[in-house]
Amino acid sequence: MSTENKQYTVSIYTENNIGLLNRISAIFQRRHMNIESLNTSPSEIEGVSRFTIVVNITESQMKKIQGQIEKQVEVIKAYYHTEEEIIYQQSCMFKMRSNLLFDERQIQNIIKESNARIVTVNRDFFVIEKSGRKEEIDLLHRELTVFGIMQFTRSGRIAVTKDEMKISTMLKALQH
Repeated sequence: MSTENKQYTVSIYTENNIGLLNRISAIFQRRHMNIESLNTSPSEIEGVSRFTIVVNITESQMKKIQGQIEKQVEVIKAYYHTEEEIIYQQSCMFKMRSNLLFDERQIQNIIKESNARIVTVNRDFFVIEKSGRKEEIDLLHRELTVFGIMQFTRSGRIAVTKDEMKISTMLKALQH
């Protein structure tokens, strides 16, 4: 078992219950582990939520955390994945002054080259949306910073597995 820190994406499936976010994050906090990213959303099954958590820890720490989550929190199932096992993205939005869109041709080129898109334009500002890997979003942020960003927001990682997971069968059984 590796003693090197590795980035893991943890998928936790649970029924919608109040206080789960606190209980899940407390498990990491008690062990002095930093959560790099945390995203929660409905899953593919109504009434079941999915927490996606990204951490940099050793494999043995990850196995212990998975066990603790399953023991201490009312979860249907908790999985951890390496980067090779998932397809993942982040999303972000940039709010910028409208005059830049028309006065700075370079802005339009940056948007096009980064595969971002403009989602709204009015006389005061425009908003750019970008989904992609962390590095792609970081690069776009650096390029736009020189023009003055009014607001910037970014999501945590969201991920799907490359292979079919047993959780799909478990979740479908809950529906019936």
